Amino acid sequence: MQEPAITPELIASHGIKPDEWERLLGIMGREPTFTELGIFSAMWNEHCSYKSSKIHLKKLPTTGPQVICGPGENAGVVDIGDGQAVIFKMESHNHPSYIEPHQGAATGVGGILRDVFTMGARPIAAMNALSFGLPSHPKTAHLVKGVVEGVGSYGNAFGVPTVGGEVRFHRSYNGNCLVNAFAAGLADTDKIFYSAASGVGMPVVYLGAKTGRDGVGGATMASAEFDDTIEEKRPTVQVGDPFTEKRLLEACLELMASGAVISIQDMGAAGLTCSAVEMGDKGGLGIKLQLDDVPQRETNMTAYEMMLSESQERMLMVLKPDMEAEARAIFVKWDLDFAIVGETIPEDRFLILHGNEVKADIPLSKLSSSAPEYDRPWVASPAPAPLPAIPAITPIAALKVLIGSPSYAHKGWVYEQYDSQVGADTVLPPGAGAGVVRVHGTGKLLAFTSNVTPRYVKANPFEGGKQAVVEAYRNLVAVGAKPLATTDNLNFGNPEKPEIMGQFVGALEGIGAAVKALDMPIVSGNVSLYNETDGSGILPTPTIGAVGIMKVDELIAGQPTDGDIVVVIGETRGHLGQSALLAEAFGIEAGEPPFVDLAQEASAAKALLANRRRIRAARDLGDGGLALAAFRMAEAAGIGLTLKSGDIGQLFGEDQARYVVAIRPEDLAAFMAAAGGVKVTQVGKFGGDRVTFGTESAPLSDLSQLYRTAFAATVGL
Repeated sequence: MQEPAITPELIASHGIKPDEWERLLGIMGREPTFTELGIFSAMWNEHCSYKSSKIHLKKLPTTGPQVICGPGENAGVVDIGDGQAVIFKMESHNHPSYIEPHQGAATGVGGILRDVFTMGARPIAAMNALSFGLPSHPKTAHLVKGVVEGVGSYGNAFGVPTVGGEVRFHRSYNGNCLVNAFAAGLADTDKIFYSAASGVGMPVVYLGAKTGRDGVGGATMASAEFDDTIEEKRPTVQVGDPFTEKRLLEACLELMASGAVISIQDMGAAGLTCSAVEMGDKGGLGIKLQLDDVPQRETNMTAYEMMLSESQERMLMVLKPDMEAEARAIFVKWDLDFAIVGETIPEDRFLILHGNEVKADIPLSKLSSSAPEYDRPWVASPAPAPLPAIPAITPIAALKVLIGSPSYAHKGWVYEQYDSQVGADTVLPPGAGAGVVRVHGTGKLLAFTSNVTPRYVKANPFEGGKQAVVEAYRNLVAVGAKPLATTDNLNFGNPEKPEIMGQFVGALEGIGAAVKALDMPIVSGNVSLYNETDGSGILPTPTIGAVGIMKVDELIAGQPTDGDIVVVIGETRGHLGQSALLAEAFGIEAGEPPFVDLAQEASAAKALLANRRRIRAARDLGDGGLALAAFRMAEAAGIGLTLKSGDIGQLFGEDQARYVVAIRPEDLAAFMAAAGGVKVTQVGKFGGDRVTFGTESAPLSDLSQLYRTAFAATVGL
């Protein structure tokens, strides 16, 4: 097939800017072939090269005694004792999910699972963080339905429990939903696999499903804004098969146990190109590929298509040559393709052959090490609009606004479509704060959560970045866990706009300060930029995924009972700036977000954990403040609630470093004594069949009905 001529229009369509084109010509010493242009486009786009973010990501704290492997591999690896490690990462599949919600979300789940098991870990938990436009927007219901079905269908069929996540709605996501997928797995610390190739003349082996044309150009598409040509991008969305992925998991783990694997890398963004380049670059080797040997499910595929296909359920491996027969037999048994498609070479070359022709011959190290790296101009975010006079609203009416909005209503419609119990080790399923999974065969539990409050980040990126970390921290502490480490999924708009880049820089500084102070290093992550449509960007949404550990007898997982008292750990000042109540009830997104005092966060957590034996139930206080958190505790237990205050600030303020807990009245004195000087306040009690705030009350049954039906009703599902 005749390759197209290299024209300025073709170069621009590949996302290559004029200065990058000059850099490319300098590396090659000639004009690239069409296949080479595609390879450079894939490796130098934002999604793969992190060219706008790398300079700032280097500032994040990524090390600690618990960290075995930080950023740079497929996922982060953290020691959990007894020769075991938890391996985890969060990654975005935003653009594909907006174009084709079911397959976009499904393949997002598939991709993050491969990131985990390519390192030798068996996946034990998944989460997802979803952001959609206004419920009234004509695309929202379609997107919600498709994304949730896609997440559920893939995770359920693969056999990994979905144990947590979040769902929010805001007009800024009308043209660009966010689908952030998290996965975690377990491995022995002496059986972790990395991607760096080693040894010259070693066979490069293609594993898994066949290559098709689905997903060609997907990484480049994910590195650009949307416009009115969005429907033309549908072919760049991959198609997933969870049953093939399950076989691939079992085959890979069996292969790893055989001792045949030198290095292994999943084929994700930019497919065969990115996986081969990363393996060669990390090992200081070149790679030669013979594309005629690549298993293909479509006819007449070109070198360009094979190198840029993002077909799912595929791996690339460097194999010990004397174990080829044993390795092949494993993949034949699992009915998967196994093909030697190339070899490692000593020269610094990425050599691509197809049909007896050289389709690409590129200095391999330059694809990665010479990728553009920008210190883009940025400006600090302006101070938010001052908080106006707050309109009058009664406490019960305020509660109804929140529990009747899809962002804060009961999310059963979502998580009941996910299998949270597969594997039989789930201890706390979705809906109760952090998800908790047993480390099989041990007395250890792992807790998982994800958090961010985008309106805080927009108002003050530094404080918002800190708050995303501390809310994840509090989620883990509230179930009794010691926080271990974090992963981030940094979703922002167009980094070429100084105000967007300023949001990114400020949020990263806040995240870095918080993870350092709380000893929760960032061990993996993902950056998703250009989340804009027709020039309108999303709220800055740096999602933080976090993992904690505890012993079985340290778990806090009960429910309040009749007669328990409501106790708040931490100080309540009634901060309503950027609060959920003002946003939902009045459309007001103004004022500074709540200040995050990292020392107070650590002290409040210490006070809670010191009292874990006395606590019946606990939740951290975030969006919606005391009123929403205490209501959720009472509603889950099916009992009433009385809070003494009727003050809107005291009830719905979002001051940080706080928890609400249920304890027996007779334990209050001992609880306060063990709190180490942290403020502890009795604010109400559980019991009866009504919810009472100050002098106003409503039947629990009515509020529960609203809370449990509002999500589907409001979104139109």
